[in-house]
Amino acid sequence: MSIVSDFNDYRSRMNEKIMEADNKVLKRFFNLDTNTYMEGALDTKTKEAIGLACSMVLRCDDCVRYHLEKCHQLGYSNEQMYEIFSVATLIGGSIVIPHLRRAVEFWEALQAEGRPAEGSPNEPKGENA
Repeated sequence: MSIVSDFNDYRSRMNEKIMEADNKVLKRFFNLDTNTYMEGALDTKTKEAIGLACSMVLRCDDCVRYHLEKCHQLGYSNEQMYEIFSVATLIGGSIVIPHLRRAVEFWEALQAEGRPAEGSPNEPKGENA
């Protein structure tokens, strides 16, 4: 399996378990996250770039991978991704560099697959979902 498949399989499996618990607060939080990234005054592509940069600064590798995959699905180029990476590194400082390395590795894995990764039809869609 690839790092992309491993990440997606784990995320999907755990999201299913979380949703099976039928906890109202968790379901509402996942829904809020999903709704945040929908088209609005800002387009989805812009929101994903913001989400990626923020996730890198906050040093959340799962969130970084999630947003990288969404950016890949939305057709970001390498040049665009490296500009997002540079904004995140500038804002976050040198502590972001290890997350930058892992982000580049995951981005390259997404590109090597040659297609946007597919999610489970049952899985919640948000960053934290």
